[in-house]
Amino acid sequence: MYKEVLQSIEGIGIYPIISLLFFFVFFVGILVWYFRADKAYLKKMAELPLDNSDKLQQFQSVSGEV
Repeated sequence: MYKEVLQSIEGIGIYPIISLLFFFVFFVGILVWYFRADKAYLKKMAELPLDNSDKLQQFQSVSGEV
């Protein structure tokens, strides 16, 4: 049923091509950004989820521990 409905729409074949182009442009853009980005910044952001120093300080100030 859906196949017949979609085939009856004129110009529907352009949408997969546009979707592929959007994906390709986005992917290439991310690659360009990655290779041009500051490596120290990327390393800092990669280690951020594992850094507990801020949470530890907040916990100690709230709980009164030193």
